[in-house]
Amino acid sequence: MSYGLVQFAYLIATALFVFALHWMNAPATARRGVYAGVIGMSLAVVATWAQPEIVNHLWIVIAVILGFAVGIPLSRVPLTAVPQRTALSHAFGGLAAGLVGAGKYYLWFGDGSDQLTPFRTTAIIAEVLLGFLTFTGSLMAAGKLQEVKWIPQRPVTYPMQNVANIGLLLLAAALGVGVVLQPLAAWAPVALAAIIVLALLFGVLLIIPIGGADMPTVIAILNAYAGLAAVAMGFVLDNKLLITAGALDGSSGLILAVIMCKAMNRSFTNVLFGAFGQVQQAKAGGEERIYKAESIEGAGQVLEQANLVVIVPGYGMAVAQAQHKVRELYDQLRKRGVTVKFAIHPVAGRMPGHMNVLLAEADIPYTDLVEMDEINSDMPQVDVALVVGANDVVNPAARSDKGSPIYGMPIIDADRARTVFAIKRSKNPGFAGIDNELYFSDKTWMLFGDAKSVIGELVKQLSGGSGMH
Repeated sequence: MSYGLVQFAYLIATALFVFALHWMNAPATARRGVYAGVIGMSLAVVATWAQPEIVNHLWIVIAVILGFAVGIPLSRVPLTAVPQRTALSHAFGGLAAGLVGAGKYYLWFGDGSDQLTPFRTTAIIAEVLLGFLTFTGSLMAAGKLQEVKWIPQRPVTYPMQNVANIGLLLLAAALGVGVVLQPLAAWAPVALAAIIVLALLFGVLLIIPIGGADMPTVIAILNAYAGLAAVAMGFVLDNKLLITAGALDGSSGLILAVIMCKAMNRSFTNVLFGAFGQVQQAKAGGEERIYKAESIEGAGQVLEQANLVVIVPGYGMAVAQAQHKVRELYDQLRKRGVTVKFAIHPVAGRMPGHMNVLLAEADIPYTDLVEMDEINSDMPQVDVALVVGANDVVNPAARSDKGSPIYGMPIIDADRARTVFAIKRSKNPGFAGIDNELYFSDKTWMLFGDAKSVIGELVKQLSGGSGMH
C-alpha cells in the first residue's frame, strides 16, 4: 500500500472515531457508534500493517494473536465487571504507550541517532510518564473495583502523603528535563529507567488514597491519561492517526471526569487528594438508630396501589444482577396501570453510565430512564420511591449535614417521595463510609436482602394479585 493510500485510510479511520464518539452520546445511536469505532480501528490496523517500510510481519502477527488471547476472555465478563475491565483496558493502553516510548528511546540511543531531538525526547518522557503511571494506577483501580483482598477499598493515608507524591512526580519531571537536555549522555538511559520506576510507583501511590466512591471519576481521569500518552506516542512515531485518536480519547475522558466531578460537587484536586471514602467513627454515647423493616406483602400492596413509582438503581442492583428481575417488576406494575420511571444518578455504580447499560441489557425503554436533574422536580408527586442497592446518591445528608463528606453532592431526592422502600443487603454504610439518613426517615421502610431475591419476591406478590389498577 502506497504512503498516500495509508494516509487516506488513516483519515477515514479518524473520521470514524469522531462519528463513534458523537453517536455514543445517545442510547439510540450508541450501537452504531461502537460499530464505527471497531471499523475505524480495524482500518487503522490494516493500513499500518500494509505500510511499505514494514517487511517483517512476524512480530505483528504474534502481537495480534496475544491480543485476541487476552481480549476475547475480557469481552465476556459480566456487566458487573465492566468497570474493572475498562480499567484493565486503560492499563494495557498505558503499558503499550510506555513500552513504545522506552523502546524507541533505547533504540535511537544505541544508534546514536539524531532522531532524539528536544521535541521528540520531550514527547518520549511524557509518553513514558503518563503511560506507566496509567498502567499501575489502572491496575490499582481495577483491584479496588474487584475488591481484591490485598488492595484496600477505603483510602489509605499517611502524614505528608500529598507532599511525598508531588515530590515523586517532580523528581521524575526533573530527570526528564535532564534527558531532554542531554538525550545521548551516558547517564541518560539510567535516568529514563529511573523515570519508569518513579512513574510506576506514582501510579500506585496516586490511587491508594482514593476511596471506592471515587472510582467512576478516577476511571475517567485514567482514560484521559491514556489518551494523552497515545498523543505523545503519535508524536514519537510521527503517526497522525495516533495523535488525533489519542486527543479524542484524552479530551473525552477529561470532559467525562469534569461531568462526574460536577455530579459530586467536587474538584479534581479533591478527588485525587481528598481521601474521600474514609469510614467515619460513630459518635461516642450515641444511641443506636433503628431501621423500620417492611414485609414483601406489605410493600407489594403499597406498590400496586401507587400511581407513580420511581426506581432508583445503584451498585447493589449490579452486584445482585437484578436488572432482569427489575424488568419483571416494571412489567407487573405497568400491567396495573402504574407509571414507572427510573431515576439515574451520574455516579451511581462503578463507572459512568453503569446503570444505563444494565437497564438497557434488560430491555427497559430508554424513554423511562430519567436523569437526576429532570426527575428531582417530580419527586414530591411520586407515590413510591424504590431504592435498589443505591446508597450515597440518595443520602439527604448531602443537602443538610455540613459535616458530612458528601455535603454539597447533588443527590436524587428520594426522601421527597410519599413512601420510600429501600432494598439493601446489610446495614453497612455505602462507599462514603457514612450512614444514610434516608434509611431512618419516618417514610422509609427497609427490605433487607439480596436485590435479585427481594425483587423476585415482589414480582411473585404482584403477579399473584388480582384486578387492574
